Amino acid sequence: MRSRAGAGGFTQIYERGEMSGEIGGRTSWRNLHDIDKARVSEARLQAHYAVQWLARAARAYIPPQPDDGHTSLIWDRVIDGLKTQPLKNGARLSLQIGNLTLALSDGDGPAGTPSIFLSGRTNAEVRKWLGERLSGLNTGVGDLDTPLPYEIPAHAIAKGAAYDAIACADGLAELAAWYSNAEILLGQIQEHLAARKLATSAVCCWPHHFDLAILTTLPKHPADATGYVGIGLSPGDEYYDEPYFYVSVYPRPDPATLPTLPMFGHWHTHEFMAAVVVARKIVAARNQEVETAEFLRCAVDTALKILM
Repeated sequence: MRSRAGAGGFTQIYERGEMSGEIGGRTSWRNLHDIDKARVSEARLQAHYAVQWLARAARAYIPPQPDDGHTSLIWDRVIDGLKTQPLKNGARLSLQIGNLTLALSDGDGPAGTPSIFLSGRTNAEVRKWLGERLSGLNTGVGDLDTPLPYEIPAHAIAKGAAYDAIACADGLAELAAWYSNAEILLGQIQEHLAARKLATSAVCCWPHHFDLAILTTLPKHPADATGYVGIGLSPGDEYYDEPYFYVSVYPRPDPATLPTLPMFGHWHTHEFMAAVVVARKIVAARNQEVETAEFLRCAVDTALKILM
């Protein structure tokens, strides 16, 4: 969620402070590789379609929250993937990004059986499997077949093609590494902001844009406007066909007044305003983790200066 028009889906999670301090596990930076951009893009699109099953389950089995907060997803380090907030009776649906496996767990622990490997299966087959597994949660608030209130990028999967996690295995592994690294950096930014007496939302993924992000809400300044700084990772989209980190600023400042950023990144000003650093620059960095973390801290401090 790039906070293009304000808080978007963060409001309830910000207020309730949920989903922090989740499962421990892999906490070290994973080296990012310069693999073929087309394979990463294909992996991202297939994973984006797969994660919509988590969004559909959330809409069907979690009571609605303002700004669609009930559909936000949690990065689970143990499974190297995303999971829903608790469904009926505490069950959670998860997606392991590296191999596109859906699993239904009984509670907050690591996802177990039943599970389904999506490769070679169509959305119709996945719908049948998931419907059978969730039928026991017969007090849902919606329907798995209800159309999603947004569009995602076009792909043959939408027209009946099967997932193919095997053909894009390297791209999926790389995508998982980007999300894992992002969770680490976003946790560091939360600590950085806490030291400045600023609270943030929990780290969560929004299935519409498929980004992993946090949001800081600033006091009203001027009196009739609330400021927002969104910090996150996009796995790629119509703006950049590669993963990128962003620090968005809202309300949108005058582009002519934007301060200079370190050469590692640049200002994106088309349709949303954000400091951005793209994958190719991160991959080429001498120290990927240190340089990316320093860019985010600098960009966050710059965004705060703009709004405060």
